Amino acid sequence: MRLHLDALILLHRVWGAFGVLSGTSLAVLALGTQIALHQITASDRPGNAAVGVLSACAALLTAVGLGALFAARGLKRREKSGRAAALAFAVPNLIVVPFGTMLGVYTFWVLLNDDARQEFGRPPRTPGTRPPEGASA
Repeated sequence: MRLHLDALILLHRVWGAFGVLSGTSLAVLALGTQIALHQITASDRPGNAAVGVLSACAALLTAVGLGALFAARGLKRREKSGRAAALAFAVPNLIVVPFGTMLGVYTFWVLLNDDARQEFGRPPRTPGTRPPEGASA
């Protein structure tokens, strides 16, 4: 299971970096659009709406990317908050076809496994399975 956890950490890092880079590129595009609108002295509503949409998408992608990086850091340190963050980000990832869907399903499969639960100090879900001696339930 350790191999799957390490792979999941790497995938969340890549997904987070992709989100941050995409958000940054959209922010640059929004800034360039805003500058172009001022240079042609056009203060029309569609142009300003485009800048607003680009800025909102940039902020959303950057925030989600940073969240994925935070989750990867928490998973690496075997923190309960990292596991919770990765599971929380897996839900909206399911609608990002195809890569987000695969990452979301893989995240659920890895982190809800009894071995992974024990890595994070959680009791196993399988009935009749006893936690290792010395572990608190």
